Amino acid sequence: MAEPRYKADIGGGSLKLPESRIIAGLLLEGVTEDQWRHAIEVENVLQRRSPGTAKRQSSLMRNRLETMGPELWQMVRDGSTQVAIQAVFAAAIKHSTLLGDFLDLVVRDQFRMFRPDLPRKMWDQYLEQCRNRDPLMPVWQDSTANKLADCVYRILVEVGYITDSKTYRLKSVRISGEVMSYLRENNEQYVIRCIQVSI
Repeated sequence: MAEPRYKADIGGGSLKLPESRIIAGLLLEGVTEDQWRHAIEVENVLQRRSPGTAKRQSSLMRNRLETMGPELWQMVRDGSTQVAIQAVFAAAIKHSTLLGDFLDLVVRDQFRMFRPDLPRKMWDQYLEQCRNRDPLMPVWQDSTANKLADCVYRILVEVGYITDSKTYRLKSVRISGEVMSYLRENNEQYVIRCIQVSI
């Protein structure tokens, strides 16, 4: 059975760099499933208030990072803030075509047209276009669509493409050479296209 191109799995959280560094560390250590569960639920390495929240957020971050390889995980764990956040961003794009296509089709167009901002209404228009492209896309309630928008716009603030979460002003971002080298060496053409929308 065909899978929908667009899913709501990005709604579980923004890039969460400090926590993603911890998850990348566990992946690099090659922990067993039991060791993973112990670290997340017993040691509470993410410092969450409930085991359920810790499990849910760690699962999202793990699924994101596992779309890439150990070289990128090392950038996340050990890199500078800029390199690490861009490495997590690259993994998030590969993990979620809902995020990737928004960058490629909407954010890129705003930069190309020299428009100064990214109004929230563009997200609603984008979701309508997604449904036209993908008949299998789930029909989401308004609350879910708004939550997804919150998450995507927060990610764009974290990476620097949006400088002000109130006015949604756009800013060009230069992706670090380390991240770009990894993406080129691993032939991540979709991610390369989506991550460089301000060029």
